[in-house]
Amino acid sequence: MREILGRRRRLRFRRSERAAQLGAALTCATEWKWPVLPGVGLKAAGGRGDRGRGCACPDPDCAVPGAHPFDPGLLAASTDERLVRWWWTNRPAAPVLLATGGTAPCAVSLPAVAGARALVVLDEMGIRLGPVVATPTRWSLLVAPYSMERLGDLLYSKDWVPSSLRFHGEGGYLVLPPSETGTGQVRWERAPLPGSARPWLPDVEAVVDALVAASTSAPDGGSRLAY
Repeated sequence: MREILGRRRRLRFRRSERAAQLGAALTCATEWKWPVLPGVGLKAAGGRGDRGRGCACPDPDCAVPGAHPFDPGLLAASTDERLVRWWWTNRPAAPVLLATGGTAPCAVSLPAVAGARALVVLDEMGIRLGPVVATPTRWSLLVAPYSMERLGDLLYSKDWVPSSLRFHGEGGYLVLPPSETGTGQVRWERAPLPGSARPWLPDVEAVVDALVAASTSAPDGGSRLAY
């Protein structure tokens, strides 16, 4: 009897978890008009001797396990409710990927330690922040859409930009909560305000100086790109 009850609890947890993925995808696509698509996800858990859940893609050395597009490709990202429902009905545990740029949010990501420092500095400066996505290794600040030309001009004016900073603009993507990837659970460090028609986003100029400074002062000098 205990074994049966334990199995039922696990099944309820899995169903709740999968419903959360679909709910998050629908919120992004239909309420906020952010184009999304399912990520490749992780391999099913193995039995004894399994060395961990790697990426479900064919690359055994995948650098971002579970956290990238595969099938469908990034260009398939959509705000269509029927398509989003179909995707996550067929793959309920798939990570939620946001296709960045265009009219959708862009993002700037950096190592988790540097991200925590940057948020403290930005809060002290009184900078209003939008949503912040966190994984065990990296934090990503969502910002208003920017063009590559605008970003290039902004970075050109800097003495040095750490290579650990990543910019998710046109043609890029970002994994959103409550996805699970090879590095662990994706969560909101700063969640969108409940009830808002669409999350507010700062301009990239408002946050980039603090992100560059925080990455430069990181323990590794900001030169290592950690996924």
